Parts: sequence; structure tokens; C-alpha cells
Amino acid sequence: MSDRPAPTAPLRLTEWEQRTEVPLFVAALVFLAGYAVRVLAPHDSEPWRDIALALVYATWFLFAVDYGVRLHLSGLGRRFVRTHWLDTVVLVLPLLRPLRVVQIYTAVQKRRDEPRLSLYARVISYAGLTTVLLGFSASLAVYHLEHSAPDASIRTFGDAVWWACATLTTVGYGDAVPVTFGGRVVAAGLMACGLALLGAVTGSFSSWLLQVFSREDEKRPPGSV
Repeated sequence: MSDRPAPTAPLRLTEWEQRTEVPLFVAALVFLAGYAVRVLAPHDSEPWRDIALALVYATWFLFAVDYGVRLHLSGLGRRFVRTHWLDTVVLVLPLLRPLRVVQIYTAVQKRRDEPRLSLYARVISYAGLTTVLLGFSASLAVYHLEHSAPDASIRTFGDAVWWACATLTTVGYGDAVPVTFGGRVVAAGLMACGLALLGAVTGSFSSWLLQVFSREDEKRPPGSV
């Protein structure tokens, strides 16, 4: 019989997260693909729409099971909902799962000795990937909510993609705007995410440039202009 002590709750939770983050990220991509087919496929394209709906519900069930397991392993009870608010939001709105990209990378890197990319490259890579996934998710959601609404300016999926690009980059041309309550809620969330992602990329790129210039100054011989 082994004398090793039983893992504590935080340790068991960490081990579970490390094992499941990547599979759940794949499940999130499956969810996104199923939702895309459900939204974009013509109404007479059966059985593909039914298959897509089944994938959406199946992956959503996996997310709920994972949330329940982590709630149990954490030992926090109801406090888990407050301390892990992002997990709770992602469970209710799986289209926001790209926001967990950084946590996924952290779980993967714990299996390696050191990161393969520098800090600045990692921040820019995460922000870029998150921007693409969130933009696509928001485009699908807004198109789903807007295209059949009266006086809607977002009639096609192309209009929705154009709107998402303008919103994420904080340009806001105003030629395509949501008119429904649900569409405006999505827009508000995408604006906040766009500001955060743009700030992360800009700050990291600026810091990288300063570091490069600082190294160049250190290599320059004393007295040189």
C-alpha cells in the first residue's frame, strides 16, 4: 500500500484542468462549427442542420460536466461560481470560450520545461487567435439575431463579418449596426474585448520595440553617435 498522501483539492483541480483543457478546446471548435452550420446552412439542408444541432448540444453537455467536476474538485462550493466567474460565463455562453486561450496555453506549457515563444510573442499570438475566434463567433451570433429583424442593416454573413472587424478594431464606421437587443448586447461585449485585445497587442509590441532599442544601445561602443 502506498504511503503517498492523497492529493489536495487544489492539486486535483489543477491536474484535471491540465488533462482536459486541450480536449475541451477541441470540443469548443466543434461547438463553433456546429453552430456555424446551424446558422449559415439553408433551412432545407437536412440532415446536416440536425447533426449540427446534436453536436452543439453534445459539446455543451461536455462543458457542463467539466464545470461540475471542477466545482466538486475545488472544494469551494458556491464560492467557485464567484471566484471562477469566467468559467461560469463561458458555460452559459460557449461562444465566449476563446477567452480561455491563455489558460489553455498555460496548461500545455506546464507539461514542458520552458515556453517555446517569448513573452511578447505569446501575448501577440494569444490576442491574435482570440480575436479571430471571437470575431467569428460574434459574426455568427449577430447574423443569427439580426438578419431577419425589421430595418436591420446586417442582412448577410458578410455584413456581420464586416461589422465584427470594424467593432474589434474600434473603428466603428456605422454602416452596419445591430438593431435588436440581443445584437447590441453582443456588440457591447465585443467592444470591451476589442479594447482589451488591442491594448494587449499594442502594449506588448511597444515593450518589445523598447527592449530591442535598449539592446542596440548597449551594443553601441561608448562615444559613438
